[in-house]
Amino acid sequence: MSDVKTYTIEQDYVRNTDIKHRKKFAQFFTPQPIVELMVNWILGNKNLKTVLEPAFGLGIFSRELLNHKTDISIKGFEVDLKIYQEASLYFQSFNIVNLLLEDYMYNDWGNKYDGIICNPPYFKFHDFDNKNILKEVENKLNFKFNGFTNLYTLFLLKSVYQLAPGGRAAYIIPSEFLNADYGTLVKDYLIKSKTLRHLFVIDFKETVFDDALTTASILLLAKDNNQENINISTIYSTTDLESIRDYIENYPCAKGENIYRQDKLDASVKWRKYYQMQNSDLYKNLVSFSSYAKVVRGIATGANEYFTFSKSKAKKYSISKEYLQPCICKAKDVKGQFFTERDFNDLVEHDELIYLFNAIDPQEKNVVNYIKIGESKKINEKYLTKCRTPWYSLEKRPPSPIWVSVFNRKGLRFIRNEANISNLTTFHCVYPVESDLFSDFNIDLLFAYLLTDTAIEIFNDNRREYGNGLRKFEPNDLNKAKMVDLKLLPYSKQKEILDYYNSYKIYGENLFLTKIDQIIKSEFSNI
Repeated sequence: MSDVKTYTIEQDYVRNTDIKHRKKFAQFFTPQPIVELMVNWILGNKNLKTVLEPAFGLGIFSRELLNHKTDISIKGFEVDLKIYQEASLYFQSFNIVNLLLEDYMYNDWGNKYDGIICNPPYFKFHDFDNKNILKEVENKLNFKFNGFTNLYTLFLLKSVYQLAPGGRAAYIIPSEFLNADYGTLVKDYLIKSKTLRHLFVIDFKETVFDDALTTASILLLAKDNNQENINISTIYSTTDLESIRDYIENYPCAKGENIYRQDKLDASVKWRKYYQMQNSDLYKNLVSFSSYAKVVRGIATGANEYFTFSKSKAKKYSISKEYLQPCICKAKDVKGQFFTERDFNDLVEHDELIYLFNAIDPQEKNVVNYIKIGESKKINEKYLTKCRTPWYSLEKRPPSPIWVSVFNRKGLRFIRNEANISNLTTFHCVYPVESDLFSDFNIDLLFAYLLTDTAIEIFNDNRREYGNGLRKFEPNDLNKAKMVDLKLLPYSKQKEILDYYNSYKIYGENLFLTKIDQIIKSEFSNI
């Protein structure tokens, strides 16, 4: 039997296959050192006879397995004909490998396996048959999941279901589900199934896949009697992979960096708190951000190329200003932390996209004609527009006094919307809460706080993080995040902060923000 360990098969495939094809099928190959560790976990089952590889690809896991053990049967599923044909050639001399050109999610539910090993495809929820696959999984597992649940977690859940008594599973998947809303029910199922033994989170500064944007985590699962605890560890560098090897070799006696009883883990919270220090722990008198403000996403048009207008486009179609709503359409058009009417006018004069077509009660002939143009291009049949009546109407969302960036690498970015204009989904809207308690609360005091390092530190506890340092906050990530309770500040301190804030607006020197941050830290630090 020839050695089938080489990783050059994947390298050749990447070199000879168009990137569009690989992205279409979410083909990102697992690095060899991680393959070896995951296979070692599966081989730890002394009764290993049947193995399942649900997302077979070129069979890198099976090739590694066969270098150690041949008295097993392997079943693999693959949906891409091209890679299926290439894999079939590599394994044609191995009659113990049964490779099927079928969708794993709709097949094989009745079989159980001693070992399951997988690097499942990662798609956005709208890029696969989400509705039907979700229904399939929910019916089989008798468990309800979030409608935005990602495909890679559905692979994981199905594999947990198919694990035989005494069996083991190893999965490498994006860490996204640990800190995303849809991940709540996924984590809940993992806890209730009592199969998760060790979660290794790859540190977010290190991208495991060469050309994938997501960060990764390695899940070691087993259907054995060691059900009491879940171990969670962080892998900061490739040298730390040895800790995974040590855990596998010494299981079940080995311990992780953090150990939690199954019944003590809360599926409803971001699991970052279980493997990273929380910045909020450094401060006292914290409240939810929703106590002071409500965050909602910006306006979603469903067809930006149609609805967004510049000065010249308005002239071309003879659309009067009555039907054009001032709006920030691109994040790059907001340079600083204060967006003024002058900034808006400069963008207008530079012919940037700075208006939204908003045809409320269309009376003018040119407006009616532009609506007809949209219908001729089937804009009215797009995903969002077809749900609106009339299709060309926009969401009724008043301008918010504060914007906050959606994606960022340098930390959260808050902008004071002094021009009082609308914004698309490139920013979230921040609306101060109106209540008797805050009826006389100064919004500039809130914004001054939002500009501080302390505010950003505490918000970061609730972030979602992707590869290459990319961070994202959904509206509810911010609503549920913590902030210091500003109403507890003495009036003299509030006035001092506002004085520094006004100086910062005038001179733009970071020294004034540092002074504000020092006041916040002195009043609320636990240290």
